[in-house]
Amino acid sequence: DKIILSTKLESRDPDKAKETLESSLVNMKTDYIDILLIHSIEPSDDVAKIEKGIYKEMIALKESGAVKFIGFSSMDSAERSRDLVEKLDFDIVILAMNPTGYGDFAKVALPAAREQNTGVIAMKVMRDLVGREATAKELLEYAWSQEGVASAVVGHFGLSPLKENIKLAQEFGKSELASTDQKELESRLAKLSGPHALCWAQPGYRDGDRKSVG
Repeated sequence: DKIILSTKLESRDPDKAKETLESSLVNMKTDYIDILLIHSIEPSDDVAKIEKGIYKEMIALKESGAVKFIGFSSMDSAERSRDLVEKLDFDIVILAMNPTGYGDFAKVALPAAREQNTGVIAMKVMRDLVGREATAKELLEYAWSQEGVASAVVGHFGLSPLKENIKLAQEFGKSELASTDQKELESRLAKLSGPHALCWAQPGYRDGDRKSVG
């Protein structure tokens, strides 16, 4: 009861989605998952097909009690993310969001999520940016201070960065005021908006694929 369990569905096939969840329940030794997400919404995804297929299955899983909340993640299409949020009843979305403005998620998808009262978790907050053009504090505060963003998911490499980020989260949580100038940070990092600087924006990139990182 102190841990939130989440998993993603790679396939858009509703039958495979159910199989994937059942495997996750076995692997995690639990009888329910807190959050079930469709992985990586793409520009090619068809909202109508998702609604009639995998979304319908996710609703059934939620109604059965196997899943508490449903949603999706996206780092490739703010427009399709907006369409899904507006037309379907998702609880949570994970959206790429950082000061480079790449993908326009903060301008296109985030407002729709706020309007629909959909929970938002920011991702790609620090990747390829921290320590290079901005500090961890600046990047995390940028995401946390976006209206409608509840949290940020961050990959950690080593215990030291993890401890630093926990400290930053605790300090921000106490004040809930960001000292970071959003506009200045956006101006500073705008030059990094694109595949030339962000490995996850490169064609064919997949999270977890070492070959894609380069």
